[in-house]
Amino acid sequence: MVEPPKKRGRPRTLDRNVGLDVAARLFWEHGYEGTSIADLTAAMGVTPPSLYATFGSKQELYCKALDHAVERESKARMDALNSGLSAYEALSFYLHDVATGISRPDDPRGCIVSTAVVQCAAENEPVAKSMTARREAAIKAIRERFDRAISEGDLAVGTDTESLARFYGAFVQGMSVQACDGACTQRLKRLVDIALSAWPGKRSKKGR
Repeated sequence: MVEPPKKRGRPRTLDRNVGLDVAARLFWEHGYEGTSIADLTAAMGVTPPSLYATFGSKQELYCKALDHAVERESKARMDALNSGLSAYEALSFYLHDVATGISRPDDPRGCIVSTAVVQCAAENEPVAKSMTARREAAIKAIRERFDRAISEGDLAVGTDTESLARFYGAFVQGMSVQACDGACTQRLKRLVDIALSAWPGKRSKKGR
């Protein structure tokens, strides 16, 4: 007997959120330039036309995947900055949460934004600029919380909130590099405690 020909099924459809999770992890692990369309389609189990139809270009997918990941990773931190916590308490939560998030054993190491696309080929300059804008936005959110601290009396009038915010932004980027080099959560949290000692007036309060 001759078996009847099997009917060809429909091409696999791509679940958007699953695709963004997969893409974010690959970009997190290998960077923008180190992740190819072939890597993405193989991990998602779809064809390139399906990927392009769902997300657009590789650059568009990268931005969407970052939005997806950052919203999940940074929500608690942003909530802390906007809460009724003192500026110091909010900053402490923010930095300790970053230390935990960038050193989870089962996740890629480092921060997906802090050290992403720092250097790149000329054709990928638009991606690098978008990452710079994301880092600037994070610093701006911290600075705005520090500005609020001045109005609430938590920081002295005249405090250079721009430089203070950039100091902690640079610290987060440094932690990300150390996490990529294998620093564990406990070690990173010890570094956070040292960084927090730079909070204006913190040392004088301890010395009283």
